[in-house]
Amino acid sequence: MADILAFVLAGGRVDELSVLTFDRPKSALPFAGNYRVIDFALSNLMHARIRRVGVLSQYRSASLITHIGNGASWDMTGRRRQVTLLPPSTGQKNSDWYKGTADAVARNLDFIYENNPDLVLILSGDHIYRMDYQRLVQFHREQKADVTAAFIKVPLQEAHRFGLGGIEEKEGRPGGRLMSYQEKPSAPQSQWASLTIYLFKTEVLIEILKQTHSQSDSIEFGRDLFPPLVHQYRVFGYIFSEYWGYTRTLDEYWQTHMDLFDPASKIDLKQWQIRTNLEHERIRERQPAAIGPDAALDQVLLTHGCRVEGTVKRSILFPGVQIEEGAVVEDSILFFDTVVESGAKVIKTITDNGVRIGEKARIGEKGKLLPNQASPQILSSGLTIIGRNTRLPAGIRIGGNCILYPFLEENSFNSMRISSGATVS
Repeated sequence: MADILAFVLAGGRVDELSVLTFDRPKSALPFAGNYRVIDFALSNLMHARIRRVGVLSQYRSASLITHIGNGASWDMTGRRRQVTLLPPSTGQKNSDWYKGTADAVARNLDFIYENNPDLVLILSGDHIYRMDYQRLVQFHREQKADVTAAFIKVPLQEAHRFGLGGIEEKEGRPGGRLMSYQEKPSAPQSQWASLTIYLFKTEVLIEILKQTHSQSDSIEFGRDLFPPLVHQYRVFGYIFSEYWGYTRTLDEYWQTHMDLFDPASKIDLKQWQIRTNLEHERIRERQPAAIGPDAALDQVLLTHGCRVEGTVKRSILFPGVQIEEGAVVEDSILFFDTVVESGAKVIKTITDNGVRIGEKARIGEKGKLLPNQASPQILSSGLTIIGRNTRLPAGIRIGGNCILYPFLEENSFNSMRISSGATVS
């Protein structure tokens, strides 16, 4: 087997996730009850027996650091096995923040020199998927490639949102020579979207980063490096055709959760054998879930510490969630220790940790709704988002496409009716 060092790009925050990333990077965002989004990349590395990993962290990384710990949850402790957190303080100045994905790797060339691998694998830490990276490595070596990037086919109408590769496809092969690359073109000519999974020969990566970093310190792999790379090196595109969930926007994050209930989506957390840190958020020590005699559940992901006395449909309940008698929850994602009091109704809502929804409150609504007035570009599908530790008073009415900031108290609300599209801060 090739000696491989992996970097996981895990430091970013995106405005499209609103209050859910106010105090955590998107890679540390909770997912599917017990997990974090970064668990998928780390578990894939574990299954591929790639256990020397540098996690490039930056934005409010406390929850990410707590979650990863010493890497034991992914069998990454021991001789020649380790997870190393690589924050931007490795720069020469306190203000040396990472300025792009390639810049983050370039600032850690000493980590590459120290490990002296044959190949360097660079991954995004915010996708939901199961990939055998060893197949990617095998394809890379068979093609005698300098660089290999992974791609997936997306609908043409959505292609403008991604970096797109022109791949020389040949029947019977899981990819081909990368003939062109464009980062988020306004008029897409390809449907092959980059998965932000890059495999480099070590000497090629070092050469590229040294050349580019001397010209500019704000560099991205997709935007700056790949368009010229395809003409200067042997660059190949590896085609991935299994499930891939994107979590960059609120709608995508919500939809990827809803895919858990769709057999056709082929997302199977048990079969994928995803690992997580069960000490984070006290998952391991919580009691088994309790379901009351009058509770009604239909397509529910239920986790430890939950107590359900009401009705829940097509929803994900994270550890410690409580649904009291007479409460109804539909099409929602409730993070750790959310409480829905008796008689309340919650529709198509995402709550962060520790939210409490008062008796007979009505959250979310169906039908034609106004987009969020402050951020129409990120919220127009009817979702309502409630920030961490917010307390909603009994009887309040909150429409769809609303955003409620963290740590709001019951007396923070001037009105008991919050119209569709409003933001409360």
